Amino acid sequence: MPNERSYETALERSNQISADLAQHPQNYTMLTGDRPTGRLHLGHYFGTLKGRVELQNMGVNTNVLIADYQVITDRDTTEHIQDNVYNMVMDYLACGIDPDKTMIYAHSAVPACNQLLLPFLSLVSEAELQRNPTVKAEMEASGHELTGLLLTYPVHQACDILFCKGNVVPVGRDQLPHIELTRLIARRFNNRYGRVFPEVDALLSDTPLLPGLDGRKMSKSYGNAISISMTAEETAKRIKKSQTDSERMITFDPENRPGVSGLLSTAAICTGRSEVEIAAEIGMGGSGQLKKYVTEAVNSYFAPIRERRHEFENDLGYVKDVLAEGNRRANEIAEATLAEVREAMGMVY
Repeated sequence: MPNERSYETALERSNQISADLAQHPQNYTMLTGDRPTGRLHLGHYFGTLKGRVELQNMGVNTNVLIADYQVITDRDTTEHIQDNVYNMVMDYLACGIDPDKTMIYAHSAVPACNQLLLPFLSLVSEAELQRNPTVKAEMEASGHELTGLLLTYPVHQACDILFCKGNVVPVGRDQLPHIELTRLIARRFNNRYGRVFPEVDALLSDTPLLPGLDGRKMSKSYGNAISISMTAEETAKRIKKSQTDSERMITFDPENRPGVSGLLSTAAICTGRSEVEIAAEIGMGGSGQLKKYVTEAVNSYFAPIRERRHEFENDLGYVKDVLAEGNRRANEIAEATLAEVREAMGMVY
């Protein structure tokens, strides 16, 4: 991307923001979200959900998007989407996201936000969109042809971030090109029409990516993920079925022993201990002892979260109310931002 800042520069800025967050949380508006393509799992929890709750409780203005429109960037169906959306809200609430402090809303319910796409598309070139590495990766992973929606996916994300005047977005290193494009769009709009949007920065996570139970990327399609919504029994069954190897001595070796190491990483993040320490403790206990340890670690950590989730499962009316109120608030903010955009552009409305 043109003018893309190096990873080191982005990391330095992220560290500055992290240091300032606790002192001046009121200066920051955070936007993040998920596509409702299935159940949220442990990778989502430790990678993003836990951090969102921490930012919310610091006093940062936090906003969480359920990106239902973005499901069709690389899929031909919206089957089960309603169920996925409601279950996502349940997961958020169970993990500690407070709807009185955090706005939870759905993409398709906020038309004024999506209307920003038109002026924003005029600010980027086709070449800039084509060069985005995340778009290329998404296309290759899905095996889907490059649709107009997938090509403009980063611009949609810019709309999501900027409609609420977001200035920090928690992301991993691979998402930095999206943040840079958002910065570019905000800068070009402000230069061309007058200052409306803030500069956006990445809040880079220092949480290592949690692998799946088999050592590969955690994914529902691989069957190597433990969903937040699973029961203790379902969790035990999923862990018991996970692939390890024939070597009895337990060691942490991600390259040569991905299955054993994936299980150790799961236990480590749930207990706060290191993979090497847990491996040494189990020693010659073999995969049976390892799986028992991992099952107890996961079920112990998630017991209170799952208990809260069960309450929301039995109160779908409340879950729907949370989403409806979030949608209402998001529409209010989006309409105000769109009015600013129209005024800056000299539109008649």
